[in-house]
Amino acid sequence: MSDASGGAGSAALVVVDVQTGFGAVDHWGRRDNPAAEANIGRLLRHWRAHGLPVVVVRHDSGDPVSPLHPSSPGNALQPVVGQGWDLLVTKSVNSSFHGSPDLDAWLRGQGISSIVVCGITTNHCCETTARVGGNLGYEVRFVLDATYTFDRVAPDGDVVPAATLARVTATNLHGEFATVVSTADLLAGEAVG
Repeated sequence: MSDASGGAGSAALVVVDVQTGFGAVDHWGRRDNPAAEANIGRLLRHWRAHGLPVVVVRHDSGDPVSPLHPSSPGNALQPVVGQGWDLLVTKSVNSSFHGSPDLDAWLRGQGISSIVVCGITTNHCCETTARVGGNLGYEVRFVLDATYTFDRVAPDGDVVPAATLARVTATNLHGEFATVVSTADLLAGEAVG
């Protein structure tokens, strides 16, 4: 990708909530995109190989029965995240920009004006991070196939499949808050600019 030099202005990879607790099928239900972790791994390997900034975000749920509560083993990061990042943000809400330390302040301090979002879940913390990032003026690329989500029950009681929710997220974000891209196109440099 054209911004692989690693200098000021390089895109930061924001890896949102890739935690083991999302494997609790009895809690979350059926998911989409079984290739998400492999694509997240590809992105992380690329960023690290090129010395680009990596931000890892962890959700510390305030709900004591949540698999993401700090007292739960599910709060841990998945093995695909590996070791080595430039910033670890912890949060208890949807947006990675509303955690600690302050992501916006850190990015601006590093001279970074572009972010690439991947992680879990597509239509909650990933989408909210992309929306807030776009509102704050960042160039946002949303790597749809490096995210996943779960089926949800709509207010009318119907179940909305995870793949449909992901498609709607992509539709909502693209051209408004972010540019929606695939892992392959991003790494090939076709999704830059």
